[in-house]
Amino acid sequence: MQKKLHIRKGDTVMVITGDSRGQQGKVLNVKIEKELAIVEGVNMVSKHTKPNAKSPQGGIVKKEAPVHISNLKVVDNTGKPTRKGKKVDSKTGKLVRYSKKSGEVIK
Repeated sequence: MQKKLHIRKGDTVMVITGDSRGQQGKVLNVKIEKELAIVEGVNMVSKHTKPNAKSPQGGIVKKEAPVHISNLKVVDNTGKPTRKGKKVDSKTGKLVRYSKKSGEVIK
């Protein structure tokens, strides 16, 4: 059985602890079993690559490293980090995620 996480692919999140604290970015990938997320432009590391067909020159490539989801908070439409809750939308009747800070639906 898979765990339920508060972060999904495509969410805008803010890093709340660590070297990248305060940075915001879009979630590119979530590894549910290890509770890690790769966030665009956050936790950049230098990876040394050998020459290959994709990069014939080789060299040093900057890429995102995973961040534990406990160090991330969802950002609502106002741009502030918030906790999220679930409620039934009055218009559509579907279950939606909403910001506990502003009360708005998180898209």
